[in-house]
Amino acid sequence: MQKQGISEKRFWVQRLSKTCLRALHILGIVGVGGGILLSVDKTQWLNYWYLAMTTGSILMLWEIVRDWRWLIQLKGLLTLVKVGLLGLFVPLANFKPELLIVILFLSVIVSHGPAGLRHYSIVHRRQIDSKKEIKG
Repeated sequence: MQKQGISEKRFWVQRLSKTCLRALHILGIVGVGGGILLSVDKTQWLNYWYLAMTTGSILMLWEIVRDWRWLIQLKGLLTLVKVGLLGLFVPLANFKPELLIVILFLSVIVSHGPAGLRHYSIVHRRQIDSKKEIKG
């Protein structure tokens, strides 16, 4: 924590805030995923969609504000690809389950892949470490 230059209290507030946002995001994704994969009427899972999109946007903004280089690292680029795939839900509505599955696979790669993959910069052609990263 000291090398990040923030107090222990601020570290824990940021860490717990990000963890809560992620938990809410996962809840939203589960609700949307269940609705899409089980062909449930959209009105039944629309609030989960709003939750997933809101928390996902906040988490993305958090990363960009923290370190703009997130946008050129694979973790940022793959997140932008996921957003692009979400945009295909309208023109390719019949393929929502398949699109959702691809998005979920990309999410696992971004979240659980090795640091060398997640932090790889397409501009620098090597791993670059982020500054001030708060896990969560």
